[in-house]
Amino acid sequence: MIGVGIPFCAKADEPQYGAELEGFTYPYPVKYYAFSSQRQSLHMAYMDVPPRSPNGRTAVLLHGKNFCAATWQQTIQELAAAGFRVVAPDQIGFCKSSKPAAYQFSFQQLARNTHDLLTNLGIKDPVLIGHSTGGMLAVRYALMYPAQTAQLVLVDPIGLEDWKAKGVPPLSVDQWYDRERATTADSIRAYEKQTYYAGDWRPDYEKWVQMLAGLYRGPGKLAVAWNSALLYDMIYTQPVYYELGNITVPTTLIIGDKDNTAIGKASAPPDVQKQLGHYPELGRAAAKTIPNAKLIEFADLGHSPQIQDPVGFHKVLLQVLSEKQGQKR
Repeated sequence: MIGVGIPFCAKADEPQYGAELEGFTYPYPVKYYAFSSQRQSLHMAYMDVPPRSPNGRTAVLLHGKNFCAATWQQTIQELAAAGFRVVAPDQIGFCKSSKPAAYQFSFQQLARNTHDLLTNLGIKDPVLIGHSTGGMLAVRYALMYPAQTAQLVLVDPIGLEDWKAKGVPPLSVDQWYDRERATTADSIRAYEKQTYYAGDWRPDYEKWVQMLAGLYRGPGKLAVAWNSALLYDMIYTQPVYYELGNITVPTTLIIGDKDNTAIGKASAPPDVQKQLGHYPELGRAAAKTIPNAKLIEFADLGHSPQIQDPVGFHKVLLQVLSEKQGQKR
C-alpha cells in the first residue's frame, strides 16, 4: 500500500497489532520455524493444517505482499476438505514472522527459507500455490527446486512484466519507507477496492484491511514499514519475467482480468501508467512463454479472485489440482 500525508494515529476503537501481528488471531494454530539466516536468529510463522481424508499430497500457499497466511483461510478449508495437507507460511518480513532490521531480501533467500521449512516438516514434493508476490516467489522456488515441486499454480502473480524496463522510475528504500510510514486504513481500502476487487467492495473485505492497518498503527509500526520498504525494493529490482520460459514444472495461471496491479505504478508518468498491469494480455503472454502452461481467466474479477469469488475460484482450483494428480513431469 502507498499512503500519502502525515503519519496516522489510531482511533480508540481501531485495532493495533504488534510488529509480528500479535493480537490478530489466525484461523488455525500458528507454529514457528526457528532458523539462522544472514548471521541472525529468525523465526517463520506458519499454519500446518491436516487433511480431512488424506490424499497423500501437500499444498503450500504463498501469500502476496499486502496479504498474510491468514488471508488464505477459505482456500485452506477447501484444500483440507479435499484431502490435502496444507502449509501456509508467513515469509520473513511479513505478518507474524520476524522483522529483521538488516536483511538482504531476495526471492532466492525467501525460497530457501521456505524450502528449509518444508524439509524440516518432511515435505518433499508439494504443490505450490502462489498469489501476487507469492507468485513471483513460487516461480523462483520452482526454478531453484524443480525436482521437488509437483505443480505450480500462479494466482494473479505479479512479475509478468518488468516495470523498470517499461519506465517506472526507481524509488530508493528511504523513499519507500517514507511512503509506507504514511499508510492508513483509508489508503489500504482505496487501493484494494481499485486493484484487488475491481471496484467492488463488500463488508467481509474489511477484516483484511484492519489486519494490515493494525500493523501500521501498532508499537512496531516503524519496523513494519521498514521491512515493507525493503520488500518493495526486492520486488522492483528482482524480476522473474525473463526466466518464465525456464519453468519445467506443470503450471497453471489463474487470472482476474480486471486486475491492474503494477509495482511503482503511481510514481510513473501518465503515459507509462497506461502501459502497465494489463493482466489479460500479461496472463496470455506468460501462458505462451511457460512451457505447456494452462491459463484460466475470470473476466469480472480483480487481483484476489480467491477472496472476491471463493466459490468460483476454489471450484477451478480443485479441478486444476485433480487434472495434474498422478501425472509425471
